[in-house]
Amino acid sequence: MKSDFFRGISHGIPIALGYLSVSFGFGIKAVNAGLSVFAASAISATNLTSAGQAAGVDIIAVGGTIIEMILVQLTINIRYSLMALSLSQKLDGKFTFPHRLIASYGITDEIFAVCSAQKQRLTPAYMYGIILISSVGWVTGTALGAAAGQLLPESVSGALGIVLYGMFMAVIIPPARKQFSVLLVVIVSALESVLFRYLFTAVSTGFAVIISAIVASVTGALFFPIKDTEENNL
Repeated sequence: MKSDFFRGISHGIPIALGYLSVSFGFGIKAVNAGLSVFAASAISATNLTSAGQAAGVDIIAVGGTIIEMILVQLTINIRYSLMALSLSQKLDGKFTFPHRLIASYGITDEIFAVCSAQKQRLTPAYMYGIILISSVGWVTGTALGAAAGQLLPESVSGALGIVLYGMFMAVIIPPARKQFSVLLVVIVSALESVLFRYLFTAVSTGFAVIISAIVASVTGALFFPIKDTEENNL
């Protein structure tokens, strides 16, 4: 058990280091929206979702409703349920229902990728190790960023606040350069964001995110449907 736990920690150190820098930007964004260092850190401690947290802070900043918050988080984070279903096929027999509930807290894109690459079955100890060190990096970066946001001049903190968006760009640019389908979805969602920002201003931030995500996804599905295995083999 100790061996699996420390193996999980060692595999999670690169993730933690990446989270440390990215969540720094979220911390700055949170305090710029009026949240305290404690509130920003608490959000990161209870939610390991960069896009979801960024959208959530935007809704809080404009005084959005609970319904908006729920729908936005559901839209943005629904992918985690699919990741969890995929990982469930690799779980060790020791993964009882309570262990599954605890491990579900830390299924992020990066943790999912590392766990999926493991050849052996995933044990609770391994999952707890990788989740623990990753979440520590995420919360620590948030706290440092939030503290810096309160101390640094507004011009500097505003500039550092784009770190989080830099990560989003790093995620979408490589696949967009390789696949026109991804590029189209990115362009559609970007155009929608511009329209909601400057034209359809009556639509709240939360519902703008939901509508943009759904329309962009439907556009990609209609123009670039994924072919089944039989069609690919023809």
